[in-house]
Amino acid sequence: MSQHLLAPITLRDLTVRNRIWVPPMCQYSVAAGDGVATDYHLMHYGSFARGGAGAVILEATGVVPEGRIAPQDLGLWDDAQREALRPIVDLIHSFGAAAGIQLAHAGRKASTEPEWGTPHPGASLAGADGGWETVAPSAIAYDQLTEPTALDEAGIDEVVEAFVASAVRAVEAGFDLIEIHAAHGYLLHEFLSPLSNQRTDSYGGELAGRARLLLRVVDAVRGAVPVGMPLLVRISATEWVEGGFDLDQATQVVTWLGEHGVDMVDVSSGGNAVLPEGAEIPVGPGYQTPLAAHLREHTEMPVSAVGMLDTPFQAEHVLATGQADVVRVGRAFLREPNWGLDAALALRGDGEIVPPQYRRAFRQALRRG
Repeated sequence: MSQHLLAPITLRDLTVRNRIWVPPMCQYSVAAGDGVATDYHLMHYGSFARGGAGAVILEATGVVPEGRIAPQDLGLWDDAQREALRPIVDLIHSFGAAAGIQLAHAGRKASTEPEWGTPHPGASLAGADGGWETVAPSAIAYDQLTEPTALDEAGIDEVVEAFVASAVRAVEAGFDLIEIHAAHGYLLHEFLSPLSNQRTDSYGGELAGRARLLLRVVDAVRGAVPVGMPLLVRISATEWVEGGFDLDQATQVVTWLGEHGVDMVDVSSGGNAVLPEGAEIPVGPGYQTPLAAHLREHTEMPVSAVGMLDTPFQAEHVLATGQADVVRVGRAFLREPNWGLDAALALRGDGEIVPPQYRRAFRQALRRG
């Protein structure tokens, strides 16, 4: 039986024990609203590492307070937040996994109520309730959210500086890799898309202009972190609507990202456009995998695939057929934090990945392997 899923992978100076990676998933669990990680985050992320993941990437983490999707997001704009992340990194490492963090700015989709526990999940947060002014490439609102303010060039410079400062803190906290969030309709994706970027200056217009901010952030972060540290970018390879950011444009952007020192691209989709009535995204098992396969085939960039890759054999198939270099398993890990251990046993891999404290429970499966 093939075991591509269990094979290590090396990016720059980092070797990750397998290709089962947990992607960033928003938790909205900073009750204090100060961006500081809590015991919840320690337990949450540590469980995935203990459960056999090769790498665990923390949720979208705001590089500035105004860059959070909701006040309950993690942040990394000050040193107190950095110190609260150190124990999480140490715990992930103690279970043999690599620790990553996704740095993000939510742009026009910031300042919203979290997905649960509030009267209007996902709606713009009123100023009286702690909301703030949002920013974007152009003053175009997303769906029913509040209209954002278009960033001027000084504001763009501040965004770049914020990503760099957070990346430096991530290095200081001990993270092994950094991912820049340029997907799902957040700020860097908003600049890439002709639907949300209608600027007439050097940050708009043709694709090279719309990609300028992302490439500036990549260059600045790449220059601020150790040479041997992998730098990743998450993109939405298509917006699923005519006239939006699409796979052809994504292919060119990924090529540029490789030229600017990015080591892997995580391939997602959508998040920046409201679909026309009657239109549907073809959501189903592995529905985004063809996007990853296209980018892997048409660029020299290693890619990770994500999106309803729920079973070990499905994930193994994606790798064995050359559609991706890494598989990211999200919601399945939420349902079963030992998903990586189960995958290793299902593929008849090395039972050593099972912590000794758990081997009594896995003994019968280990014998079968």
